[in-house]
Amino acid sequence: MRTVGVEEELLLVDPETGEPQALSAAVLARAVQDDAEQDVFETELHNQMLEFATHPQSGMDQLHAEIVRCRKEAARHAGEIGCTVAALATSPLPVSPSVSVGRRYRWMAEQYGIATQEQLVMGCHVHVSVESDEEGIAVIDRMQPWLYVLSALSANSPFWQGKDTCYSSYRSRVWHRWPSAGPTEPFGSAERYHRRVAAMVATGVILDEGMIYFDARLSRQYPTVEIRVADVCLHADTAVLVATLARGLVETAAREWRAGREPAEHSVSLLRLAAWRAARSGLTDELLHPATLRRMPAETVVRALLEHVGDALADSGDLDRAQDVCAGLLRHGNGARVQRELMERTGSLRDVVTECVRHTQA
Repeated sequence: MRTVGVEEELLLVDPETGEPQALSAAVLARAVQDDAEQDVFETELHNQMLEFATHPQSGMDQLHAEIVRCRKEAARHAGEIGCTVAALATSPLPVSPSVSVGRRYRWMAEQYGIATQEQLVMGCHVHVSVESDEEGIAVIDRMQPWLYVLSALSANSPFWQGKDTCYSSYRSRVWHRWPSAGPTEPFGSAERYHRRVAAMVATGVILDEGMIYFDARLSRQYPTVEIRVADVCLHADTAVLVATLARGLVETAAREWRAGREPAEHSVSLLRLAAWRAARSGLTDELLHPATLRRMPAETVVRALLEHVGDALADSGDLDRAQDVCAGLLRHGNGARVQRELMERTGSLRDVVTECVRHTQA
């Protein structure tokens, strides 16, 4: 069975005011003192962010347990220096982000100016194992149109600098400001993929291969496909759902490739529209159906995704759980809806953040 690993980026906030805190270096120093955690937590582009990465897991119960444990450990380390963590993909409260130290981050700040300053956004990246680069590219080519359903399910960033953006996932709109970010047309082979990456690096617009921010890419470090479209999810159950569906998409695409089925010929321009629609609507309105790229109710599109990956999920024993969690999200809403309902009830973005701290560690 394919293994799955998850990287989550968390927002460091004051537990009383909900305001972002630029304390990632201090939190990481605390984590490093704990030898068991030194390979789990990392700093990120901004000092208000903390990232953790799970170990590869083949069972979703084990993945869920590790995500919950890492979130609690992150909160414990943060609490030791007077802050806490929130699984929010943007800060609802106004913030002036500070870029972390280091040559790489300085280069990005100088190269991209205000676009770097505004990248205080927290995502969830899913790594799914593949047998080879050839299989990985075959998978990326075939699952691309389905990725934006994951964006809609995970959407958790409706607020930006103290205002409602009218988007469910504003994080994705900010993220797409990077020049290398977004969907890709079919590559056809691993050789073409690597040639494209080398050509992009050779322009000097990006620093290195690590700045290839495709919505799905081959990992530089691991034998995996890395899917990068999801907001960090408010609830651990949603993060596990995204990982489950990501593995289902990879396995389904690999089976299609082995059966000789060609990828759909959707253009990047249409895929960008599908990504925008998912960011705008989340689960509250229509999405573009991955097979037709025509508008349909979000519930219909989610059910189409479950049907598309149904055989793979059944074979891994994940189908019932995925159906149940999807049904719960469609009924009760994703993180974006939870945040908006909290705002409607309390009238305070500060209360939104502090309540989301509780959801993060539930």
